[in-house]
Amino acid sequence: MEKSSYELVKMAARSGRRGGSFHGGYHKRNSGKGEGSHQKILRREPKVDENSPIVASFRTYQSLMDRKNDKFERLVKISRDVTIQSKRAIFHIHRINSGVDKTTVLGEADEKLIAVREKLCQIALELQGEDLYQYIRAFSPGLQEYIEAVSFHHYCLGKGLVSLTQVQTDLEFPATEKPTTEDGECPSHPAVTLYVPPIEYMLGIADFTGELMRLCITSVSSGDMDLPFQLCQFMREVYHGFSSFSHAGSWELSRKMHTLRQSLHKVENACYTLQVRGLEIPKHMLADVFSSQDSEDTGERRNDMS
Repeated sequence: MEKSSYELVKMAARSGRRGGSFHGGYHKRNSGKGEGSHQKILRREPKVDENSPIVASFRTYQSLMDRKNDKFERLVKISRDVTIQSKRAIFHIHRINSGVDKTTVLGEADEKLIAVREKLCQIALELQGEDLYQYIRAFSPGLQEYIEAVSFHHYCLGKGLVSLTQVQTDLEFPATEKPTTEDGECPSHPAVTLYVPPIEYMLGIADFTGELMRLCITSVSSGDMDLPFQLCQFMREVYHGFSSFSHAGSWELSRKMHTLRQSLHKVENACYTLQVRGLEIPKHMLADVFSSQDSEDTGERRNDMS
């Protein structure tokens, strides 16, 4: 029986799939041959002439950058320690309104500040022979926190505002001959000085006014009704001095000027409450009134920022 043309075409298609005589099988056989026929291209790394002056220059730059980055990281770590210890000194000074002897508290705070200077001595040793402004961002937070603590301690001693000259004098370290300790606490070293840029001094003083605002609130709770008015007058003088530098071009100074203005506003509100409503509100409730006002102001600022 003769097969139809349709069946013949169908049989040819099947045989092509099996034996590779049809287009699909032909492509498979040739694709295998093509892979074997092409040779792999091996990429050879270019040879570097180590004696080339250009290569030698880049090796020098590499070592310089590595040394600078390592020094930067060391300064960041020391600055963190300075910040932590300075905050501890500030918190300790705030105990003068808790019924503890003021002289004892300030004496213990002075010992803490001496320990902070030991850390700052390490920063001065790291910066020997270096450009200070290349590393200023590494230790600037710690230096500002130290200036804040020193200013707060100096004011509580009854000596007013600490000057830049006084801060700079405390950071002049004479030559010493100490054995090297395991914790690296400033071993024997030549005479070194940690230079304090004026802008860092101003930023530290701006932070210091925030501690005066907290001192004002706590003094009311302890029954001292005269200290808020003294703090208000002092902060007004500081703000008046900062107003001359409001257009100095430093964004950080402008930001802290805004915080200084808010702190002064809180102290003025506290003085207003004491002067106008002091006869109406019992003394033991005045601190709660100030705390509630502080919470309301904080909530309003958050709403404005959002």
